[in-house]
Amino acid sequence: MYPDDLLYTKDHEWIKVEGPEGLVGITEFAQHQLGDIIYVELPKVGTKLGLHQTIGVVESVKSVSDIYSPVSGEVVAANDELAQSPDLVNKDPHGKGWVARLRLQDKKELEGLMSAADYEKFLQGLEG
Repeated sequence: MYPDDLLYTKDHEWIKVEGPEGLVGITEFAQHQLGDIIYVELPKVGTKLGLHQTIGVVESVKSVSDIYSPVSGEVVAANDELAQSPDLVNKDPHGKGWVARLRLQDKKELEGLMSAADYEKFLQGLEG
């Protein structure tokens, strides 16, 4: 269910590493828990983030939730399509619903993230 080319956090964010950069978004589980997404607050390009700092906010009909950066880095792009179509997060959370692209500061931080298999086991623990 969860793509193998992504790494995951316990806060339900994902990162897809592409060389010195990574795409960041929220997981299928997170968007399902939130319900229909009506607004996504995007980070500004150039923003420097530490590990687990707030990268943005996602608002749904049910609640508002922070999106945390899975690694330290600098925002090099934000998904401006989400301003017009925040529901892309619901429709394609691991693809077109990405939130930001970061230039990675320390690739060693990736070692603290979960593989798809580990994330799925983590989710099973939440449901039990």
